[in-house]
Amino acid sequence: MTALARWCYRHRLVVLVLWVGVLFGVGAVGTSAGSDYSNDFALPGTDSTRANELLEKARPGGAGDTGTVVWQVADGSVRDAGVRSRIEPALREIAGMDGIGEVGGPYGDEPGAAARISEDGRTAYAEVAFAKRANSVPTELAEAVVDTARAAAGDGLRVEVGGQAIARIQQATGGTSELVGIAAAAVVLFLAFGSFFAMLLPIVVAVFGVGIGLFSTMLLSHGTGIPDLAPLLGSLVGLGVGIDYALFIVTRHRRALLHGESPPASVGVALNTAGRAVVFAGATVCIALAGMLVMNLRFLDGVVIATTLTVVLSVLAAVTLLPALLGFLGPRVLSRRQRRRLAEQGPERGAAGGLAVRWSGQVQRRPRSLVALALVALTVLALPVLSLRLGATDQGNHPEGQTTRQAYDLLAEGFGPGFNGPLVVVAEGADPDAVRRLTARVTGDEGVAQVAALPPAGGVSVVRIVPTTSPQSEDTDRLIDRLRDDHLPRARVDGHVGGVTAVFKDFAEKTGERLPYFVASIVGLGFVLLLIAFRSLLVPLTAAVMNLVAAAASFGVVVAVFQWGWGLELIGLDRSGPISAFLPVIMLSLLFGLSMDYQVFLVSRMHEEWMRTRDNARAVRVGLAETSRVINSAALIMICVFLAFVLSGDMEAVVAGAGLAVAVAVDAFILRTALVPALMHLLGRSNWWLPGWLDRRLPHLAVEGSEAPPGTGRPGTASKPGAAGPATGGSAVHGFVRTVEGGPVAGAVVTLRSVDGGTLDRVRSLADGSYVLAAPAPGAYLLAVAEEGGAEHTRRVTTGDSPLVQDMELAEDGVEVR
Repeated sequence: MTALARWCYRHRLVVLVLWVGVLFGVGAVGTSAGSDYSNDFALPGTDSTRANELLEKARPGGAGDTGTVVWQVADGSVRDAGVRSRIEPALREIAGMDGIGEVGGPYGDEPGAAARISEDGRTAYAEVAFAKRANSVPTELAEAVVDTARAAAGDGLRVEVGGQAIARIQQATGGTSELVGIAAAAVVLFLAFGSFFAMLLPIVVAVFGVGIGLFSTMLLSHGTGIPDLAPLLGSLVGLGVGIDYALFIVTRHRRALLHGESPPASVGVALNTAGRAVVFAGATVCIALAGMLVMNLRFLDGVVIATTLTVVLSVLAAVTLLPALLGFLGPRVLSRRQRRRLAEQGPERGAAGGLAVRWSGQVQRRPRSLVALALVALTVLALPVLSLRLGATDQGNHPEGQTTRQAYDLLAEGFGPGFNGPLVVVAEGADPDAVRRLTARVTGDEGVAQVAALPPAGGVSVVRIVPTTSPQSEDTDRLIDRLRDDHLPRARVDGHVGGVTAVFKDFAEKTGERLPYFVASIVGLGFVLLLIAFRSLLVPLTAAVMNLVAAAASFGVVVAVFQWGWGLELIGLDRSGPISAFLPVIMLSLLFGLSMDYQVFLVSRMHEEWMRTRDNARAVRVGLAETSRVINSAALIMICVFLAFVLSGDMEAVVAGAGLAVAVAVDAFILRTALVPALMHLLGRSNWWLPGWLDRRLPHLAVEGSEAPPGTGRPGTASKPGAAGPATGGSAVHGFVRTVEGGPVAGAVVTLRSVDGGTLDRVRSLADGSYVLAAPAPGAYLLAVAEEGGAEHTRRVTTGDSPLVQDMELAEDGVEVR
């Protein structure tokens, strides 16, 4: 990583030009090609899929999307001549449009026309049959239908248009939620850094990653099925992780500058430490996203492509574009006050201070109380998840100002709530008498409002059923079960139940069946990754349990707000309902990935300290003190970005954004800041236990890297005064010189002597307090350390074939050996 940082720093103009060229190049191609998003909820082998296949066989080309033009009069009747004179020309114009199969209105003599007028005569509708399915209907055609129909409104006549094709053109064009999220993130970054330039860096990096990702997704939509929700989720995740990853690297870079490193060396330090953690964290997010493939749902495959691509590009921007931008800024990445203090007082040498250190001390002193309080709070938040009901949102959940929502409400008012989600029973080669028996049985069902047997076509019989309840109602789900398990077998009809409502019900059931396998896969993969990274059994186990706890708390809030309706009006919505079946899968993937991010950044610093001191209490205390502020800042940014998507106008994006914001808040402010470190204090040294046989078989992966630039006496190398480079033989002693509070001591003289007092090696500790001493061979030696002009303290050490880690602390009255 250091070599990459140096190259990007030296060739910063080339790197910047390449990124700008890719962004504008992909953007130009993507904009000219447009998008071809599609929503495919079909599941091969399900009852509803078989019903749709038979419908296509009965009416080839007639299984396209059906739109609905609905009109209502304030006074009088829709049969009045004045109303007909305005509606009929509009319907004829729509029927003549290229891409429209036919338009069935209420004013003709064809069968069923009269049923398209409500009993009170104030509401009527016409069915507009598109030649293609909703995701293939051209935007221009859908817009033309809406404009033509609504042009007939006025003078007490309301005209609205519904249908899936119409809903697609009403979706938010994007941009508002992203801009709000970026603006909120900018405020948090400025408060964290106190520097305008430092504030801009994470935002610029995230915009490049998300921008290229979204344009690439547009292009990929022409070759593979990508749902229209995917780019919105891609931008949601990309902005969050892109800004956070850059934040971690910039924070480490600024810290190295304040400790006296030059800008080029500081960039190398930042990328070799925080950069490694960013790459690892990005990999965990991508693996968690790829876990959605276990569900074997075609709808989710496109989501995986869009979100994973955006995360990968965000990581690439963080480890290549960001070092180049840091090269342009130099020391201006620090605030003016920091630059002035650095010039006047020299490098910082003290330990981290302030609220973070005090809180870390409180966690160490009261771990049991914090664990108890955190578990109580999480249990309360998670309780509503027991009532989670998977289903699908429909046009009744659209914002009130949209024409699809208005059409939905008019139809529900005039014809009953079930009219918006009719069911169809489809049977091939069914006996006419059996179809009549089925119709009679279904008519007597208390959950059925209307039943109509359509004329057979192509040997396929179709019975259209209108429930008494809305598509989202549990009673409608129970009606579908009765049709399949009771009415069809008793009528001796080998049929299938289809329709949009049945499709979503089957989708929800299949999702629920496969969800345990999905959770097991992403938890298992996350466990293995953390096991390799931190060489511990309890650290990844704790992370897995904490991720499940955060998910339960997040979904508990989602159920309370969006299913129970608590506080729904506060976010501009007015109708609750079931949770879309695919959202738990998407949210769990994102949540597990983001939770792993915070676990990696927190525990990597603890692990680094543990490897130096073998003191669990110190490792947990120092790790929490040094990372909690940046983790909390990163969490605030994520929360702002996610909450901004409440403005997107897309119900699924609103639920996902709100749920993920809650999850990040719980994860960062409760789990990583309190519960996880408190548990690690209680578990003690067992946090880092790993069976020897497993340790020997696991590959080695350095997540945290080293803070010192290569060739300057970093841990793991042996250096002579005035010369750098790893030792070619013998053994070594390396460690860190620190204050009692844990801060690095730069410039301390560290000496290695033989037992008879002869000097073998002498170095000065670096800006981060590190030192490396070369020993001629494994054996016993004397190690001495002293500040300039201070008292020297010596201790006996014994080296082996591998470097010995020896941490020394400097007290006010000399050297304190731990």
